[in-house]
Amino acid sequence: MSRPELSLSLQFADPRHKALLPRHKVLRWIRAALELPGEMAVRIVDAEEGRQLNREFRGKDYATNVLTFDYSHEPVVGADLVICAEVVEQEAMDLGIPVADHYAQMLVHGTLHAQGYDHEEDDEAELMESRESEIMLSLGFADPYQR
Repeated sequence: MSRPELSLSLQFADPRHKALLPRHKVLRWIRAALELPGEMAVRIVDAEEGRQLNREFRGKDYATNVLTFDYSHEPVVGADLVICAEVVEQEAMDLGIPVADHYAQMLVHGTLHAQGYDHEEDDEAELMESRESEIMLSLGFADPYQR
């Protein structure tokens, strides 16, 4: 199956997991979730920057796993994904899964948000989780909602 074109900027403000996120894997994981061509930036941050961004843009005073700033859905998906290394690492430990696997899920999850998927309402959550599970399984990962 042909995947959409993707222009990617990959930034490591927190380099602790840089070896787990080679460009070719990040491209593959995001492209698996893209339904249209994309122009995206992925920034891996520490907890301080993650908390600051979450507080400023969502009014929540804690670092979260992934923040999606979506700018356009069509004809090109334009978005920035900000992923907090410390949160992803802790969640992976809590789930008993490899850190790289959790990054893959956060990239897929954030990419779905960038295309308008949401999980605020039950019916939206069901659709998004179903799509996320399908993508993760297609990439060879476990279903994140069947752990």
